[in-house]
Amino acid sequence: MSSEVVTRFAPSPTGYLHIGGARTALFNWLFAKANGGKMLLRIEDTDRERSTDAAIDAIIAGMDWMGLSHDGEAVSQYSRVDRHREVVEQLLAEGKAYRCYCTPEELTEMREKARAEKRPPRYDGTWRDRDPSEAPEGIKPAIRIKSPLDGTTVIEDKVQGTVTFPNKDLDDMIIMRSDGNPTYNLAVVVDDHDMGVTHIIRGDDHLTNAARQTLVYQAMGWDVPTMAHIPLIHGPDGAKLSKRHGALGVEGYRDMGYLPEAMRNYLVRLGWAHGDDEVLSTEQMVEWFGFDGMNKAAARFDFKKLENLNGIYMRNAEDGYLLDRLTALLPFIDGNDMLEKIDEAKKEQILMAMPGVKERAKTLLDLKAGLEFLFDTRPLALEEKAANLLTEEARAMLTELVPQFEALTDWTVESTDQVVRAFAEAKELKLGKVAQPLRAALTGRSTSPGIFDVLVVLGKEESIARLKDQAA
Repeated sequence: MSSEVVTRFAPSPTGYLHIGGARTALFNWLFAKANGGKMLLRIEDTDRERSTDAAIDAIIAGMDWMGLSHDGEAVSQYSRVDRHREVVEQLLAEGKAYRCYCTPEELTEMREKARAEKRPPRYDGTWRDRDPSEAPEGIKPAIRIKSPLDGTTVIEDKVQGTVTFPNKDLDDMIIMRSDGNPTYNLAVVVDDHDMGVTHIIRGDDHLTNAARQTLVYQAMGWDVPTMAHIPLIHGPDGAKLSKRHGALGVEGYRDMGYLPEAMRNYLVRLGWAHGDDEVLSTEQMVEWFGFDGMNKAAARFDFKKLENLNGIYMRNAEDGYLLDRLTALLPFIDGNDMLEKIDEAKKEQILMAMPGVKERAKTLLDLKAGLEFLFDTRPLALEEKAANLLTEEARAMLTELVPQFEALTDWTVESTDQVVRAFAEAKELKLGKVAQPLRAALTGRSTSPGIFDVLVVLGKEESIARLKDQAA
């Protein structure tokens, strides 16, 4: 086996890149990076009825968004079917596999008999040692591997520890169907061996497959890769993750406004830890990632934790980066025309507003909502709460404030702050009693960045015009 660490991510293209698959890809990517190796991508597209080009595109797009680049060209498992058949023929020639002529009806009867006798529904080896001359006419055989009849198959798993399987429970699995198509457990072994995979990191739902695949490795005399079977992701209630918990495609999280680096950080903590560290840069993950930090217990997906973590990343991000991320997201938001309104002047305005807006934003959608006041046209459509703030008394205050703003020659946070504070003091009002109607008149909303930041970002001319629209 190669001394270079080689991992692989091997999704089935029957849908989007779901969150569990994204975590598997992340773990493989991190382990390869941490050990100076490479991660390969294999598309397990042998199920021709369910595999689609659209799903392949969605998986690759999801990986790109997550920042998980693979090494070399993606490999199609289906394109390697001749190699899989070649290995099956070799196993037949060496007496390590045999042709099974059982009909579907016979196999059903076999399983029902086993259940009636309270035995596991295993294949009973009917054709294991029979002479091929006894083969019935008109029946295309399946090919089965000759599994050991006694003893155990042991998996030395880097997460699960030593896992032992009695060979009597593994039976003689089919490695090629009667239609000539190799099965998953055969194809995976051949592909992993030929691609030089040294480490297999995948969900613990594959643990039984690991035992069956080990039998193929042993029959071929190949080294068995190091295996690490990570617990599946569960919902907050401990049940298997479903759509109601957040089992969306990666693009769903993108469209909800999460940052890819926050998703990487959140997903790596679902099954791996470095002490008590919660906020981890990608560089730190690469430096620290290894089997010793992996957990046996199932991880629980928690939207609130993801949102809070994303908020930390939002606050710490460069303003220009957030603008880039926002503009990249806008085409995926239905009924949104913000993107076509962003010219160079508007970008400058957004960047001025960004420090105040991102402090309150947990997602890019929050960021978009916080910036929408920059795109509103006069007269503003007022939200209900904002309209309630603009009482007759409040509108009269705006009328008095407008001339004082007009008199300013220096339009800054400090100068506008001074005007408002002096006005509130003269009227013996708390600052909020003045700032809240100002916010409503300037943004049409009851929440916004700091009111003096809003005044400066909008500029003197637009600010005064909006105030006049709402003044008494």
